[in-house]
Amino acid sequence: MSHAIPIVFVVDDDISVRESLELLIRCEGWQPEIFASAQDFLDRPRAKVPSCLILDLSLPGLNGLELQRRVAVDRTNLPIIFITGHGDVPTTVQAMKAGAQEFLTKPFCEDALLNAVRHAIERSQSALNHEAAMQTLRARYKALTRREQEVMKLVASGLLNKQVGAELGISEITVKAHRGNMMRKMEANSFADLVNMAARLRLAHPLATTARRANEF
Repeated sequence: MSHAIPIVFVVDDDISVRESLELLIRCEGWQPEIFASAQDFLDRPRAKVPSCLILDLSLPGLNGLELQRRVAVDRTNLPIIFITGHGDVPTTVQAMKAGAQEFLTKPFCEDALLNAVRHAIERSQSALNHEAAMQTLRARYKALTRREQEVMKLVASGLLNKQVGAELGISEITVKAHRGNMMRKMEANSFADLVNMAARLRLAHPLATTARRANEF
């Protein structure tokens, strides 16, 4: 993925803008994909490479802000750069609050656009890397046995092996065996590493919460 050619999508109903941006994008070594309407873009399957969207604010049918809302639902790794010939402050604020990378008014400086695209692609790459790492982490957790998952939740919650055994009704030696297998399968190099993984997976065990509260009294 890190070696894939980034895609720069352009959605603009002005053919002259589409053609000029296509040439500019291609000259920078990126792959342009050009669309005349928001619906045409939505019909294109989600890209699995670093990418960004240069989006005209005023479009026939589904406008730029409406497309932004659609994109935010299932294409979170796709930063948006708005371009418009008649932007206003409220609209700009609305777009930026919704997560737009940049908002440029036509005619815009090519360097400003290219810089925005570079930053957007870097942001997209980071999002894709995070997504891939989470998929790997979830797959490792899913490969654990039910007991190993229970041990992971309790251990990551701060309970000692003896406490984990008491909660699950198993011996401390058995807990250690499950813990060793779990650490190996999760590829956790330390307890701190395991806690971080549990936090990223948003794991919480009600028994561990009860035990911690009991220890406070």
